[in-house]
Amino acid sequence: MTARQLPRRGLLVILSSPSGAGKSTLSRLLLDKDRNLSLSISVTTRAKRPSEVDGVHYHFVTMREFERMRERGELLEWAEVHGNCYGTPRDPVETALSDGRDVLFDIDWQGAEQINGAMPDDVVSIFVLPPSGPELHARLVRRAEDNEATILRRLTNAREELVHFSDYDYVVVNDELETALAGVTAILNAERLRRRRMTGVEAFVDGIVAAL
Repeated sequence: MTARQLPRRGLLVILSSPSGAGKSTLSRLLLDKDRNLSLSISVTTRAKRPSEVDGVHYHFVTMREFERMRERGELLEWAEVHGNCYGTPRDPVETALSDGRDVLFDIDWQGAEQINGAMPDDVVSIFVLPPSGPELHARLVRRAEDNEATILRRLTNAREELVHFSDYDYVVVNDELETALAGVTAILNAERLRRRRMTGVEAFVDGIVAAL
């Protein structure tokens, strides 16, 4: 048995960044290569974009449905971003952790703050930075999914979002995508090997000692 095969509690991996910095692309690539990592699918009141699929990218709900979930305590965290509400359903996350599966969160700093406050021992948080301000603007324009007013609002909000980088455990600059992905992967691999997350390590070591 290797360290990677030891029973362990799951990990909450938080990726945050301003819109256009690349956290969603990094999230997709991580999920493609890591079978023990699943995406926490948020609920949102935002309108669905043409490229999005309900139940895959988000669960799209009405404001009233969102309010009911919040009132019933069914959300681990929630936030209002760009005039729309987003939240994380609680039950799937707690089940994954107990089963030793890792959960990826593609969320903003407000959601990260709430999750870190609720489950600090389970969280590793990573803030993804763009290489520059002009490049961030160019990426938003190239995405071609938002109108000019929305792009300007996202750039304004980015100024507030960027100051929260210091609240995170790690910072990755997404200049070259492959390099950024390698950095996030290294963080994930290291965090999985933390002793306090390995629920079976004591029995494993006892077995080694007994066999000596």
